[in-house]
Amino acid sequence: MPVALAALAALGGLIVGSFLNVVAYRLPRRESLVSPGSRCPACGTAIKPYDNVPVLGWVLLRGRCRACEERISPRYPLVEALTGALAVAVVLVKHSAHDVVLGLVLVGILVPIALIDLEHRIIPNVITAPAAVAAIVIGLATKPSALPEQLIAGAAAGGFLLVFVLAYPRGMGMGDVKLAAVLGLYLGRSVAVAVLVAVLAGTIVGGAIMARVGVAKGRKTAVPFGPFLAAGGVVALLAGPPIVHWYLHSVV
Repeated sequence: MPVALAALAALGGLIVGSFLNVVAYRLPRRESLVSPGSRCPACGTAIKPYDNVPVLGWVLLRGRCRACEERISPRYPLVEALTGALAVAVVLVKHSAHDVVLGLVLVGILVPIALIDLEHRIIPNVITAPAAVAAIVIGLATKPSALPEQLIAGAAAGGFLLVFVLAYPRGMGMGDVKLAAVLGLYLGRSVAVAVLVAVLAGTIVGGAIMARVGVAKGRKTAVPFGPFLAAGGVVALLAGPPIVHWYLHSVV
């Protein structure tokens, strides 16, 4: 049963990952997510269904458009494969319908947010707002008793980052605050792990940049924080509960 479930999650993740590529490319450009169908970014030729199979299509075409032979970014199969792998990890690590559904939806949110923030330096409200509503609806439908923890964690995580934004507005934006709040709704108390990982990773990367280009120039280098939050969210999703349990019982 776990093997069959993992295989189903992998297939679903690959398909969803293909759509998330569309979301990450078109949403910040304010293009329709539905039409036209997938096309070559270079020549605009519609991609045939048999060439649009996640990962496999790109491999068989050797990363080139069938019509113009222009290179197609490896980002597309990598995003598909990553989404599939994360979906498998969620169904293998989580054991309740509540946790599995929240985890899979969170993966589908974090992947495009990280890609969009990396490229465009924005975290669209059109993703975070429905994501917040979805978390509450899922909580009510699958485990109403956990909803207070979701709401408290969302408010705490969002409030924590809001303090940073108010103190140092050039370092983060309100999009990061909203994403942290969304993470709290999906992760509950494990959101503390997500924020900690994000801050540590951001600090390390920031330090590396300053070491390379100098402190003065490094401080002026814009580094989006959304991808760090997304990475922290994945760590907390897959390993947050045992980390929190270890901390509460071994450290406190």
